[in-house]
Amino acid sequence: MVQSSILGFPRMGVNRDLKKATEAYWAGKLSQEDLLAEGKRLRQAHWKIQKDAGVDIIPSNDFSYYDHVLDHIQLFGATPPRYTQHNLDPIDEFFAMGRGHQKPKTDKGPAVDVPSLEMVKWFDSNYHYVKPTLQDGQKFKLNANPKPVAEFLEAKEAGIVTRPVILGPVSFLTLGKADRGQSVDPIDLLQDLLPVYEELLAKLKEAGAETVQIDEPVLVFDLPPRVKNAFKPAYEKLGNLGDKAPQLVFATYFGDVVHNIDVLQSLQNLYAIHIDAVRNPEQLEVVIGALGPKQTLSVGVVDGRNIWKTNFKKAIEKVEVATQKLGKDRVLVASSSSLLHTPHTLASEKKLDAEVKDWFSFAVEKAKELAIIAKAVTDGPASVRDELEANAKSIEARATSKLTNDPKVKDRQAKITDEMFNRKSPFPTRIAQQQSKLNLPTFPTTTIGSFPQTKDIRIQRNKFTKGEITAEEYEKFIEKEIQDVIKIQEELGLDVYVHGEPERNDMVQYFGERLTGYNFTTHGWVQSYGSRCVRPPIIVGDISRPEAMTVKESKYAASISNKPMKGMLTGPITCLRWSFPRDDIHQSEQAQQLALALRDEVVDLESAGIFVIQVDEPALREGLPLRSGLERENYLSWAVKSFRLSVAGVQDSTQIHSHFCYSEFQDFFSAIAALDADVLSIENSKSDAKLLKVFVDEAYPRHIGPGVYDIHSPRIPSEQEIKDRIQEMLQYLSPDQLWIDPDCGLKTRQWEETKAALINMVNAAKFFREKYAKAN
Repeated sequence: MVQSSILGFPRMGVNRDLKKATEAYWAGKLSQEDLLAEGKRLRQAHWKIQKDAGVDIIPSNDFSYYDHVLDHIQLFGATPPRYTQHNLDPIDEFFAMGRGHQKPKTDKGPAVDVPSLEMVKWFDSNYHYVKPTLQDGQKFKLNANPKPVAEFLEAKEAGIVTRPVILGPVSFLTLGKADRGQSVDPIDLLQDLLPVYEELLAKLKEAGAETVQIDEPVLVFDLPPRVKNAFKPAYEKLGNLGDKAPQLVFATYFGDVVHNIDVLQSLQNLYAIHIDAVRNPEQLEVVIGALGPKQTLSVGVVDGRNIWKTNFKKAIEKVEVATQKLGKDRVLVASSSSLLHTPHTLASEKKLDAEVKDWFSFAVEKAKELAIIAKAVTDGPASVRDELEANAKSIEARATSKLTNDPKVKDRQAKITDEMFNRKSPFPTRIAQQQSKLNLPTFPTTTIGSFPQTKDIRIQRNKFTKGEITAEEYEKFIEKEIQDVIKIQEELGLDVYVHGEPERNDMVQYFGERLTGYNFTTHGWVQSYGSRCVRPPIIVGDISRPEAMTVKESKYAASISNKPMKGMLTGPITCLRWSFPRDDIHQSEQAQQLALALRDEVVDLESAGIFVIQVDEPALREGLPLRSGLERENYLSWAVKSFRLSVAGVQDSTQIHSHFCYSEFQDFFSAIAALDADVLSIENSKSDAKLLKVFVDEAYPRHIGPGVYDIHSPRIPSEQEIKDRIQEMLQYLSPDQLWIDPDCGLKTRQWEETKAALINMVNAAKFFREKYAKAN
């Protein structure tokens, strides 16, 4: 019998219930007891959904109040000392690592002021994880009440037997880093960490767990020899615990493992291996050949990263390749990865066009798909004939739909010339003209685009969407919001203004709603980090821009401003990566279509008097193929060309900015340089400033704004703290290159903390401006 399994389920709930609960707790409006009760309710609801769908193997410990890697940091006693010294309640210590913690001194205790740990993208997804931050001489100790055990027992008590999910030791360490001022190589801590895993596995066995999913996704990387060689001794120890531990399902995803097949061959003592047969189906037969004589293969055939309905015919064919060689009892049908990256359920979508809705499948529907595929392989196609026929009809309808193809878009793509990818002049010529036009001081200050979106903004937008106010009333409201933002920037003393984006719901959705080829959900929320959820648009057809998208608001803002106004756009790669893309044409073709639409917008902004234009590409690094080689080179080529195509239509005197958040840019520096943007702003506040050394080593000639404070935390940085960051940056960058800005947009922050942080930022910039003016 072929069993079905899920590697992980979305955490937020059908109505973003977890987001609402955690944010209420942070605001002091919900008790800790009620927060924990809501978490328990969600876990049990999600287990029941999967059980009712017919899934055989249901995960536990996939739930987190913030991030699953952060859970492991606390689980293993690896919390950095700066958090433990305050004697916070465990859940408050947990949240402090995720989002920082700042409170004044009171009669009950001293002041607390700690920033959050570094947060980076989870492989090539738009999910962010909290980076394990380790010390020299790091000691590990299993939490007294281990979360994986507690949640397994909770499910068991509810009558559901689950398979606990834990992050494997090699991945936990490889995805970590040495703390500031520390020199430890995380992988050197493996032998100290393994006893904690042994203890955890023993406790899970004692609780009744028969199998445990142990995720080692780093195996899809090109690994340094020291990391690659760590797998065999680690799993010889963990896989040979016999009756003392559950059987282990070693899970990889987001790529192929063929280049590390010797590692898999050394793991034949483990019960099962999971592979992603959606992303890399060609690895299937190679992995089958590497299995031990009794080893089970978990075949990931239902996409955990996209929303398209699974093609049952193709999925069943993949599974049958495995069953024909291994037998049905040695094969599991699974999601390719955790379903964390998909929306909760399609049943919530009441406004989707019926034709398009039939093409989609969200997490709840994917659970049902897995059960159907497993039954089809176990009992034969006749046992699920109706389901297979309906699926085939849906797949065919999408393939032949007129919604997907626009001949005018294809014709415009065919007419692209080489000249369209290049600015008119090199950077030295451009920057001279820009400085003459903009007249900016040294250490110019700006923000990344958005300002706080208040409750009133959301209420008015919702009223407009529902038709409760007229377009004229809504436009007047937005103009008033823009006026307020301009006034605040004047008071703060910023040098380049933004209009604040009060009209925008999301940096991708807003543009998608104004482009052809996109479709939208009302409840298709996906967790990005912590309580932050995004609602990715869905690209269903060829893309074009019917009319201007941002010109009206930017032009109005410029008309009431006494400083340069920056137009704000989302770049083609980010629009692509932060949408659910089509899977029927290559992503390079979709990116080029987006670039042409944005090119028109950039030119229209310039014509409207906007001479600083920021085209954000925070997802450029995210899209980078996980392994080096031809695939990565090809991606960088078409991604860079798409960006250049979108911005190269302007005059030399117009300054093009781009922004990258949470990007380990040293991995793809040549591509950043090739973008030829006049100014780059980058997330840097939680990174070691020495990462900027790559700009020195590569003699980067253009301007850079490394973020001076973290906007993902409510914590307010002091003026001295920002000065210290700027001083660090000046070890690597020249004063003429350096812009001063926050890490990212300020949409999710409150006004009080935003103003306080920006006052400190502007004062720090003025300090260095005066210091260098005196020196010269």
